[in-house]
Amino acid sequence: MTEAQDEAGAFRALADPTRRQILEDLRGGELAAGEIASRFSISAPSISRHLGVLKGAGLVTERRDGNRILYSLAEDRLATCIGRFLSAVCPEQIVLRHTKWRPGAQNEGS
Repeated sequence: MTEAQDEAGAFRALADPTRRQILEDLRGGELAAGEIASRFSISAPSISRHLGVLKGAGLVTERRDGNRILYSLAEDRLATCIGRFLSAVCPEQIVLRHTKWRPGAQNEGS
């Protein structure tokens, strides 16, 4: 798979608001599939399909704990895909953002 195809899968996964919300929910740490499903008004099988898309895109990881499946956010993968795209599209903005928000950057010019 090429880098572009790899990124395309991540962006396809991010295109759905339910999947983006799942990623936001996983910010606080791993959650069981049932816990994730309970946060939505759609069926558990639909949530399972969304989780499958996210897992296929490499944006979440799963591990088994007995009969439960626990999902975690794959932060590095998400940051890499989006960062690579942003660097290609607007590299100046990335440089400006890092300079502006770097800890201590405001004090350096004083």
